[in-house]
Amino acid sequence: MLRLESVLLGFEGFTLAADLSVPRGARLAVLGPSGGGKTTMLSAIAGFLRPDAGRILMDGQEVTDWPVQDRPLSILFQEGNLFPHLTAFDNVALGVKPSLKLDEEDRANVARALDQVGLKDKGDRKPGDLSGGQRSRVALARMLLRRKPLALLDEPFAALDPGLKREMLALVGDLCTAEDLTLVMVSHDLRDAERLCTDLCLLEDGSITLSGALHPMLADPPAPLIPWL
Repeated sequence: MLRLESVLLGFEGFTLAADLSVPRGARLAVLGPSGGGKTTMLSAIAGFLRPDAGRILMDGQEVTDWPVQDRPLSILFQEGNLFPHLTAFDNVALGVKPSLKLDEEDRANVARALDQVGLKDKGDRKPGDLSGGQRSRVALARMLLRRKPLALLDEPFAALDPGLKREMLALVGDLCTAEDLTLVMVSHDLRDAERLCTDLCLLEDGSITLSGALHPMLADPPAPLIPWL
């Protein structure tokens, strides 16, 4: 589904070098310290940053030069990026029609996305009237509505308390299964990766030091993973 082939990217004095392959349907956790290159790699995949060398492929097509909006992916950021003056329904609808000029099918799809994340009766509420967990669900519903096969998560639940975070990770896992999504999730927490992901990539100082199936690593931890246990 996703391949980074000899990607080299310099940004603000930092250099990322990455070779990576993510099969369709996999859920990859990108783990590493602050400043290790996690967000830089996610930005390259999304198209916010262009590699100086190498290629990025999705579904066998090279997308290295494609603009963000043309890539077959959706992104969920830590802040959620909700507009406070819009209702939950309209915030979700932005994912399919930024103009908010919705036809009957669009409205049905927005309602379905809200229902999928457990907010069927909260569409008329604004973000200020919702809890932190509910706001995260609105942002997740908007991502789902885009119906893209690749989902990128940049620590979207970091600000939630542990119970809510577990709940949201479980919801994302259920939605990935239901929608057949491939997932790449940036995280600082190996426990979050264990709850949701099938694969792990450890990124330190701009280089991938470990990559592979997660649960075999947990059963017999290689040396680079031990500090994270």
